[in-house]
Amino acid sequence: MTNPITPPPELVEQWMQAHSTKYELAREAAQWGADQELVACGNYLKQCAAWEEEDVIEFYNYRRPKPPSLKEQALDRCNDYIDPDGIIRRALEALDD
Repeated sequence: MTNPITPPPELVEQWMQAHSTKYELAREAAQWGADQELVACGNYLKQCAAWEEEDVIEFYNYRRPKPPSLKEQALDRCNDYIDPDGIIRRALEALDD
């Protein structure tokens, strides 16, 4: 049997001070546990399944995709509006991410 994923007491105390509701605290703890499990799975894949580091990173990125940037969100929204000259789209594309 494996050891349960348990956050250290100091981390729990930090979460309790940082969150004002039980829901926020529970969400933080669940995310932390899920992240710990994901890392454990990645380590297993490297050690036992002989996955390369870049494959494990791809696995991590698939399971925890980064949210689209504000620029990407704006460009997606741009498709919903009339921009006959493409000025808004060109302005958004010119911005740094």
